[in-house]
Amino acid sequence: MNNSDEELNIINTVLGFCESGDTHLEPETMLNPVTHYTDPDRLNQEIETLFRKFPIIVGHAGQLKDAGQFFTHNDTGIPILVTRDKTGKVNAFVNVCRHRGAIVETEACGKANTFSCPYHGWTYGLDGNLRGLRQSEGFGRLEKASHGLVELPVFERFGLIWVRPSPAEETIDIEAWLAPMAEQLGSLNIESHTIYREWSLHRNMHWRIALEGFQENYHFCSAHQHTACSSYLDNQSIFLNKYPHFRHAVPISKISDLAEKGATPEDYRPNFMTQNYMFPCNFVQVMVDHVYVHTIIPTGQNTCVFKCMMLIPEPAVSEKAKKYWEANYNVVQKVFGEDFEIGESIQRGLSTGANTNFTFGRYEAGLQLAQTAMDDALEGKLSC
Repeated sequence: MNNSDEELNIINTVLGFCESGDTHLEPETMLNPVTHYTDPDRLNQEIETLFRKFPIIVGHAGQLKDAGQFFTHNDTGIPILVTRDKTGKVNAFVNVCRHRGAIVETEACGKANTFSCPYHGWTYGLDGNLRGLRQSEGFGRLEKASHGLVELPVFERFGLIWVRPSPAEETIDIEAWLAPMAEQLGSLNIESHTIYREWSLHRNMHWRIALEGFQENYHFCSAHQHTACSSYLDNQSIFLNKYPHFRHAVPISKISDLAEKGATPEDYRPNFMTQNYMFPCNFVQVMVDHVYVHTIIPTGQNTCVFKCMMLIPEPAVSEKAKKYWEANYNVVQKVFGEDFEIGESIQRGLSTGANTNFTFGRYEAGLQLAQTAMDDALEGKLSC
């Protein structure tokens, strides 16, 4: 089924829900052990598998618009340097000098022809090759070719930059990995968007608690009574399994108006917020006229970082445009804040022993789909 047919089918299914009062239901509930959030060994396994062996979104193509532009990414525990070289190719490296291990590039972003380690001045090109070292005679017959920055698998697709934060011995088939979501992502034209805002929030909760706040909308009319609840139907959304990813279509409250006029695929985006979960830790959240890219990464047993890019179709030049996009930014900040406040309260309750398991309800399909994929990855049944 192509993207247009899929979206028309989503609309018609939701209109049926509006008439019948039904909603999407999984066959059964799922129990998720609380130890998945409290066990240090489990977290280490998640980091070594989910955050080392799978590609994650680290940036937008606009950050590397020109040759020589670069940015760094430091939240996975692996310092990453991403560049666009003079041939136009995007590269990613472990941002660590091959001499004595210092961080090579300390700036968040910029433009350069070479990168020089601040410790002893070893210099690397945009392609990661070792270009020069001071007083090279002191290093005998050191081969420059084998002392370049350690390369990481990197991919530029759908206007986004994906990096696997560890070297790969075998070639990663990124096309196959993204194939279940390719039509949806391709339809968004993200490569033509520009970053309006980019921010990071460090929160006191397990990373999975933060992640799960974006994987269901059963909570909207309790957690977001004065924000999201009024904008969307109450718990009448659609989940499409795109294993190991999924698509979550959340209809706006006025979608029932389409029943009289007859829906077309063009009616989809104006009437839905779409949460595209990209395994293991990203969301491409599609609004009516802009897109958010979220990334949630563990920084400790009880802490995580939430990173977000707000992408808009064209630069906000006029005062009217700036006011419009700032208002959208403020709304989403408020909604996220409501989620994170509850998430941190869940974190405080983990150690009480009140729960042995958390119950993922039949409404909460996103929780179940993501948990299944994560379990498969941790058991070696899913790889990229």
